[in-house]
Amino acid sequence: MSEQRADTLTWLDVNSWQFNLAERCILVDPWLVGDLVFSNTSWLIRGIRPQPVPVPERVDLLLLSQGLADHAHPETLEMLDKSIPVVASAAGAKVATEKGFTQVTILEPGESYRLGDDILIEALPGAPIGPLAQENAYILTVLSTGLRVYYEPHGYPDTELESRPPVDVAITPLVSLKLPVLGPVIRGGEGALELAQKAKPQWLLPTADGGDVTYEGVVAKFLTASGGAEVVRSQLVQAGLSTQIKALRPMETLTLDLTPHTVAV
Repeated sequence: MSEQRADTLTWLDVNSWQFNLAERCILVDPWLVGDLVFSNTSWLIRGIRPQPVPVPERVDLLLLSQGLADHAHPETLEMLDKSIPVVASAAGAKVATEKGFTQVTILEPGESYRLGDDILIEALPGAPIGPLAQENAYILTVLSTGLRVYYEPHGYPDTELESRPPVDVAITPLVSLKLPVLGPVIRGGEGALELAQKAKPQWLLPTADGGDVTYEGVVAKFLTASGGAEVVRSQLVQAGLSTQIKALRPMETLTLDLTPHTVAV
């Protein structure tokens, strides 16, 4: 019998991740090719990747937390195999369906999806988008080991996390981004500390940073950043939390060689 491969997470820059869990490959909020533009308004803000990200040979699932272009990237979705199953928020599912994907599952907060007998994906309330809409956060549980990975890319941890078993790895922004008058676009530092207090992760991984990506346009000039890994690390120590920050470089892979909080039943 061949030995099972280790579980790994690879940061593909900004909000994009590749989860290799239980020998399943899951692309999370993938932006792999082309520029990042919202509603064809490149003059407003445009994200530029220095080079495309190779598509893995096998992709078992696309997991989309939001319907915005930096999570459901239209050009990336156009070039991916349309037979790949998609699990998404309602807004993300709408984009995937419009791009021709044939197996699209909408997960509302409180609902779950099983990827075979290997992974349980649970949807939680995520980031508010405007006054009326709210997107998704996810907890992925490897059923054979109990390993739990939390993902939410805008820094809005749900209060429900306090009543759930702790997670082992949490992916969340550590940098806050704000616009004049409009306020926070991403709640990094404050959201990360709240998440650590609620979910008790062993490891905290930053997302939403623009590692090798550059931005131009009107909005980019007015964005102000605060927080960051060192600030959050200090906050964790002051709060008496043992959570470790694991900051990755773009395309770096982290092996999840930790003992899960929760033992598989």
